[in-house]
Amino acid sequence: MKAEKIRNQTDEELQHQERDLADQLFKLKFQLNMGQTESLKKIRGLRKDIARVKTILGERERAAAVKK
Repeated sequence: MKAEKIRNQTDEELQHQERDLADQLFKLKFQLNMGQTESLKKIRGLRKDIARVKTILGERERAAAVKK
């Protein structure tokens, strides 16, 4: 997922997306531990997507704090 696409979403959408990505990551890690999958690329990609979403949310929070 591209950062530009993430920046075009609202805060509520980003929070919802963060929860969805975290849930997907949990499921993949569980499957990996059970030996059902070996999709390390997907896990790595999800972790990076979660980090992008959190970074943009943090940037918005800091920008709002500066405006006040």
